[in-house]
Amino acid sequence: MNKTTRRGFALIPVTAAFLAGTVLLVYMFAVHGAAWSSNRANAHLFTYGSLSTAGSIYDTSGRMLAQTRDGRRVFSDSRTVRKSTLHIVGDPLGMISTGVHSAFKSKLSGYSFINGIYSIEQYGRGNDLTLAVSADACAAAWEAMGIYDGAVGVYNYKTGALVCCVSSPSYDVTDPPSDLNAIDGVFLNRLFSGVYTPGSTMKIVTALCALENIPDIENRTFTCNGRVQIGGGEVVCMGTHGEIGFREALNRSCNCAFAQIAQLLGKERLTATAQELGFNVPLKADGIQLAISSFNVAHASASELSWAGVGQYETLVNPCHMMMIVGAIANDGQGVTPYVIRSMQNPSGVTVYRAMTRKSSIVISASHAQTLRRLLRSDVTDQYGDDRFPNLQMCGKTGTAELDGKASHSWFVGFSLRDDLPLAVVVVAENAGSGSGVAMNTANAVLQSLLRNHIQ
Repeated sequence: MNKTTRRGFALIPVTAAFLAGTVLLVYMFAVHGAAWSSNRANAHLFTYGSLSTAGSIYDTSGRMLAQTRDGRRVFSDSRTVRKSTLHIVGDPLGMISTGVHSAFKSKLSGYSFINGIYSIEQYGRGNDLTLAVSADACAAAWEAMGIYDGAVGVYNYKTGALVCCVSSPSYDVTDPPSDLNAIDGVFLNRLFSGVYTPGSTMKIVTALCALENIPDIENRTFTCNGRVQIGGGEVVCMGTHGEIGFREALNRSCNCAFAQIAQLLGKERLTATAQELGFNVPLKADGIQLAISSFNVAHASASELSWAGVGQYETLVNPCHMMMIVGAIANDGQGVTPYVIRSMQNPSGVTVYRAMTRKSSIVISASHAQTLRRLLRSDVTDQYGDDRFPNLQMCGKTGTAELDGKASHSWFVGFSLRDDLPLAVVVVAENAGSGSGVAMNTANAVLQSLLRNHIQ
C-alpha cells in the first residue's frame, strides 16, 4: 500500500466525523433554532431583557392587544382588557411562561429556518398573531369574578377556538405594582397551570363510569338521610333527599347517592374512566402544557373512595382539562384540543398560518355522551333554572370544593346546546363558596357577552 493510499484511508474517519458533525449541527439548528433566535441576549428583539421588537397581537375581532411602537411594546387602551387578557397575551419580560409573548415568541419574531429573523431587519417587526380570544368576553369574565382569584375559560367544542382565557390575580402590564413579586401566583395562568379540588363537578366523571359499568343505573334508587356510613367513615350530604334516583341525584348533587355509586364501581373502574377522560396524563392546548389532573385511589379506604367519587379526597383537576371533558360530552363524545392562535400574518400581510381543529385523546361513546347531555341539561332545567342562563340552552354542573379551614372553591362547568353557539365553559372562583353563586354567575356573564357578539 503506497503512502497516498494510506493517507486516503486516514481521511475517511475525519471526513465521516465532519459529515456527522454537520448533520448534528443542522439537526440542532432545526430543533433549537427558534429558541436560540429568541434568546434574551438577542438585541434585535430585546431591550434590557424586555421584548421590544415583534409583531402585533390582536383578538379575534381584530382589536389590538399588543404591538411595538417606537421601539417599545404597547398594549390595549382599556385597563380592564389589559388585566383580563394578561395571562393569555403575556408580558414583554416573559414572566408569564404560557402567555403568547413567551410561548409563541419565535412566531412573533418572524423566525424561519431559512431566513432566521431577517424580517425584523427588513420590516422592523415580525409576524402578526390573531388570537382566538375575544377581548370583550375576557373583560366580562374579569368583571364578573370581582374580588375572587381563579380561572375562566370558554372554547368552541367543535373547532377548539379558545375564545376566553382569564386568570386572577392579575395586574396592569403598563403600570405594574411595586410589590408584584409579593402577589401569590400572579404569573401563573390558572386556566392552564392551576389544579384544584373539583368538588361535585367530579360527579360527571363518576356518572359516566356508572353509565359504562352499571347497565340499569338510570333505574336504580339510593337512600339519602343526610349522611351515610361507609367502611368506618362517614360521607355527609348537603341535604336530606330520601329515596333518590340517578338523574335526581346528579341534579341535586347528592353526596350520599354518589358515595354509594362509587362503592358499586370500585377503584379499578373509577380509575379506568378517569384515565379515559385524560387524568394522570399530560395534555396540551396549542402546544402549551397543561397541569396534569390527578386521580389516584390505589391506597384509598372505602370511605375515601366514596369521597373521591363525589369530588373530594386527593383528586386535583386542571380547569382547562375539565372544560375539555364537558366539551367532549357536548361534541358527541369526541374531544378537541383548544387552540390559542387563530391565524398568523407575515409582515407583508400574507396569512401564513390558520388554526386547524385537532382531536384530543378524550373520547366518550356517543350514546353515553348523549345520556350525559340529557342529564346535564336537566341539572339546569330542573335544578338551577333556565333563567340563570337566558337564551343559551345550557347544560352544566356546579361544584363546591370543600377545603380544610377555608371557604370552599366555587366551580361551574357546562356548555350551550345552541347550534350557533357551541361553547363550553369552566369557572373556578377560589374561596367564593357555593358553585351556584360566583361561578355560575360568571359563566353566564361571559357566555352572554359572547352571545351578544356571536363569537364562534
